[in-house]
Amino acid sequence: MHVTVDGTTTRFRAYGPRQLDDIARRFPLPDAARDTVRLLSRVLPFRVNEYVLSELVDWNRVPDDPMYQLVFPQAGMLAEADTAVLRRLAGRRDGDREVVAAVREIRDRLNPHPGGQQELNVPRDESGPVPGLQHKYRETVLYFPGQGQTCHTYCTYCFRWAQFVGDADLRFAARDPAGLIRHLRRHPDVSDVLVTGGDPMVMTAERLRAHLEPLLDVPTVRTVRIGTKSPAYWPQRFVTDTDADDVLRLLERIVGSGRTLAVMAHFSHPRELATPLAQQALERIRATGAVVYCQAPLIGHVNDNAATWSALWRAELAAGLVPYYMFVARDTGPHAYYRVPLARAVDIFQDAYRELPGLARTVRGPVMSATVGKAVVDGVEHLPEGRYFRLRLLQARDPRLVGRPFRAPWSPTAAWLDDLRCETGEDGPLHAALTGEVRAGVAR
Repeated sequence: MHVTVDGTTTRFRAYGPRQLDDIARRFPLPDAARDTVRLLSRVLPFRVNEYVLSELVDWNRVPDDPMYQLVFPQAGMLAEADTAVLRRLAGRRDGDREVVAAVREIRDRLNPHPGGQQELNVPRDESGPVPGLQHKYRETVLYFPGQGQTCHTYCTYCFRWAQFVGDADLRFAARDPAGLIRHLRRHPDVSDVLVTGGDPMVMTAERLRAHLEPLLDVPTVRTVRIGTKSPAYWPQRFVTDTDADDVLRLLERIVGSGRTLAVMAHFSHPRELATPLAQQALERIRATGAVVYCQAPLIGHVNDNAATWSALWRAELAAGLVPYYMFVARDTGPHAYYRVPLARAVDIFQDAYRELPGLARTVRGPVMSATVGKAVVDGVEHLPEGRYFRLRLLQARDPRLVGRPFRAPWSPTAAWLDDLRCETGEDGPLHAALTGEVRAGVAR
């Protein structure tokens, strides 16, 4: 529920494409913007809620407001040719055969599952692929509970947009944790489980408990992570929702079992931390003993400047949170609209980082979560033969490669690892992994 100025409360309500006219009656949403959202939402998922509309979007700055850019699809997010196709079919029903075919074709070109998520990350047992799991790194398993595969509001750049478009072939989802528990018992080297989505915090406390409590019966699991945007987009989940206290008691139970509970909070802009409700939600989460880590990608039109990141990390530290990752936006969805060249990403990160107090320098970036693993760009070096990006693997599909450094010739336009010509010297295994000659991994 949402606490209003007069003390009344409202229950969570999601607004989608069918409610655009309602949004436009209450907020100054321009007609052209409304038409754009209606058109593009046939391909890119759109969902927003009252808290985001009322508390986070600065309607006086639309369309340039960063929070508006973050949640409302924009012209330019799809190729003009694809937009033209959608315009031509605008008057037809969603179920029309030509509409369905056109939408699927456009989505297929948007790289719905980057980094080998379906091909390389899904573990298998004697029955075949295990639903709702990814096991890319030796010690960590990602778990996608089926009832948590939506969000309180969708980010327009989201690298998991394919979870939300209603296509079962593109979706990761587990009906219950039985397959996860079997996999964990077969792989005692897994110490961390990341419960993700979507957003697990859209589930009721009862459903969330059904997915989380079985983990406490697996002694080798020492860290439970919950990936969530809810402290930013619906902090009521921890404050005024009818089962908010039940959620907090569940978090306390995990901590009380002796595990580390890490809430992986997704803050993209300092405004998301500025409301009293967000501050209260974070205080209540931290009071359970959970540690809140913060991560977000560098997003063009939203947070692509050093001042925003410095303010974000400082606000996180002031709230008792741990700045963790600045990611590079993945090469999926409307990537061309949001992409920030790596050369500029390095400058933004370093300019923001040097302004931080020491305790906020826990943050790492810019980081690409690529097929081979998490590659961080440590900086740019100037050598007699030219400029180079210095890179390193913070995490790797092949655990032997963790920490390995490499370099790539500097480029003003490269925005992803695949855009670089990586040089690894005589490190054969690293060279093979970066070039795709070897797809060593732990999904098994």
